[in-house]
Amino acid sequence: MQNSLPQGFIPVMLTPFKENGDIDFDGLTQLTEFYLEAGAAGLFANCLSSEMYELSEEERLAITKHVVEVANGRVPVVATGTFGGPIAEQAEFAKKIFAMGIQAVIVITGLIAAADESDDVFMARMHELLRLTPGVTYGLYECPVPYKRLVSAANLGELAATGRVIYHKDTSLDLENVKAKIAATEGQVFGVYDAYMEHAAASLRAGSAGLSCIQGNFFPEVIVWLCKNVNEPAQQENVQRVQQLLIDTMPVIHYAYPTVAKYYLHRRGFPISLFTRRKVELLTEVEKVNADELMEIVTQLSDTIGIDTLTFS
Repeated sequence: MQNSLPQGFIPVMLTPFKENGDIDFDGLTQLTEFYLEAGAAGLFANCLSSEMYELSEEERLAITKHVVEVANGRVPVVATGTFGGPIAEQAEFAKKIFAMGIQAVIVITGLIAAADESDDVFMARMHELLRLTPGVTYGLYECPVPYKRLVSAANLGELAATGRVIYHKDTSLDLENVKAKIAATEGQVFGVYDAYMEHAAASLRAGSAGLSCIQGNFFPEVIVWLCKNVNEPAQQENVQRVQQLLIDTMPVIHYAYPTVAKYYLHRRGFPISLFTRRKVELLTEVEKVNADELMEIVTQLSDTIGIDTLTFS
């Protein structure tokens, strides 16, 4: 396995459930293949979109192992491995999930230090985590739950310089902040993957390694296309069209997520239940109509640009 994550789209994976609430592992196989066929450069399993907080420790390990086995070395897989408590306890689970064959254990920054604790405390605990888990590589995720703890560019540079932290999912929503993080980690085996799609094209042009966004659970082919074509001179008009689509559709994408993403995939013909363990807004008939309209817009844009979209029998 390569030492750094590839450039491109790394989806934050959904977890398919059966109607009785059990994990649908056959569905997870199909979903993993869907991301790969769409052109994903890597996979982020056991994340917030996966409803990781609603999974047991055994389920977190099981879905991660399953995704690694289905991917079978075609792309690297990362997965969340810190869920709060003393750092020694977090280190033990990090070692367990790393043993599933992933390339990096993702650290939830808001579970390393509390909101009222300083960056010095956060960094001390990160270094303790590294010390307790020799040989384990990590990534950082500024997850909005339990609270969004942003990592400074300087601290990110310090962690990347250890050679053990290779991935960062940025949710700062601030392009200048993203640029600072890219600059601070220059020359390291490291990649910044942006989650905020209102500046997706600008972030990629600034040097982000790729995108890791929930939009990829609706139309991953479009996100893959953007990653590949953002710097192509002949495609700049189409790049702007895609960027505007990402801006205009933010409200539909975020409301009742991830249920709405499962609904959207179901409408595309993908065999997935709408069952969601996470407590989110109710997916009303109005929201379903909005998702249907979004699908029509994406289909039309894809046809205009020439983006190949997957179909399901």
